[in-house]
Amino acid sequence: MHPAPGRHQSEYEHAVENRVKIDLALVGGGLANSLIAYRLRSARPELRVVLIEQAGHLGGNHTWSFHADDLSDAQHAWMAPFVEHVWNGYEVRFPGLTRRIGSKYYSFTAPRLHGVLGDALGDDVLLNAPASTVAPGEVRLADGRCIRARGVVDGRGDPRSPHLVLRYQKFIGRVLELESAHGLSEPVLMDATVAQEDGYRFVYTLPLESHRVLVEDTRYSDSPTLARADLGSQIDAYTQALGWRICRVHREEEGVLPIVLAGDINAFWREEPGGVARSGLRAALFHPTTGYSLPEAVRLADALAAARSLEQSDVLDLVRRRSFALWRRGRFFRLLNRMLFLAGQPEQRFRVLERFYRLPEALIGRFYAGRLTWRDRVRLLSGTPPVPIGGALRAMLASGQRSAAAPPSSAPSP
Repeated sequence: MHPAPGRHQSEYEHAVENRVKIDLALVGGGLANSLIAYRLRSARPELRVVLIEQAGHLGGNHTWSFHADDLSDAQHAWMAPFVEHVWNGYEVRFPGLTRRIGSKYYSFTAPRLHGVLGDALGDDVLLNAPASTVAPGEVRLADGRCIRARGVVDGRGDPRSPHLVLRYQKFIGRVLELESAHGLSEPVLMDATVAQEDGYRFVYTLPLESHRVLVEDTRYSDSPTLARADLGSQIDAYTQALGWRICRVHREEEGVLPIVLAGDINAFWREEPGGVARSGLRAALFHPTTGYSLPEAVRLADALAAARSLEQSDVLDLVRRRSFALWRRGRFFRLLNRMLFLAGQPEQRFRVLERFYRLPEALIGRFYAGRLTWRDRVRLLSGTPPVPIGGALRAMLASGQRSAAAPPSSAPSP
């Protein structure tokens, strides 16, 4: 893996610009671009792919998890080097329901992502390399280097845009070392028996080792603002209530994920003209209701590995088509999001999820994978809604503009 800029920098710059033709330059070393780089290197080693990251390591400070049904068997196979933990099921807890779901659940962290990419790409990972200009066929770095490639993909940033009506899943998480064993054999994906604050609140727990656990305090909120001190104190209170005594906090992570209520995907893509392709959250490639981007990142990596051409216009067209197709498939999810956020009182949102987790396991798996059948959709909307009926009807018919500015040139589409 290429070190921080130093005395060998000019030699590497010469190699990048002149010695070898670069097929694809990936700007931003987050999840989506890292998986694209890895998949291309594995499936098409004849291609030259360069991954460019402004920080000193890839992946930020994150933990990624996914369900068994999120990926195909072939995708599970090529993702296997990343996986650090696998559990045979998980539990959810609500005031009126405790249930175990017998579906495998997988997890890995940014250090593992960094290590796997370093082994796979070597010097084709550029660290400490912020980009000053990203254009079709060219990336200029802040230190003056210019990297030219057939195609460029920008994977930096999130999709906060006037053209997307968003709410948020936000969290603070801590990896804790405990004095005694925590006693968990499987994750608790949602413990919503906690006090409901700032929208739908739950605690997410991953048992990493017998004395080590990741605990995240999570909110489905109308605001993206993270009250770090408050969420941190809530983690302390939660662990104390369980009788866990903390020896050490290994690390802390945080996140604010987009939950889409409505929007204009055409205007979203017109925001950044210039012909550069995008990936991950920047391309609106994420689950509309969870905000999780890993399954779509894996699918995009597969699509690019199978592409006949990595010329700039072809890569842009491929990503745009996938983004638009996901938007069309996500219409029903956006309707559910409006019911969750607009139909009832924030402190009652947990009832929607409590009802959801009474449904068959197979349906729950298809929901997270974004592959609902029409029968699933009927099942999700049938029966007495867990929110006021009037509010549910208004939310179903709403454009999603409540408490959010409409796009300036066109109305948002549900």
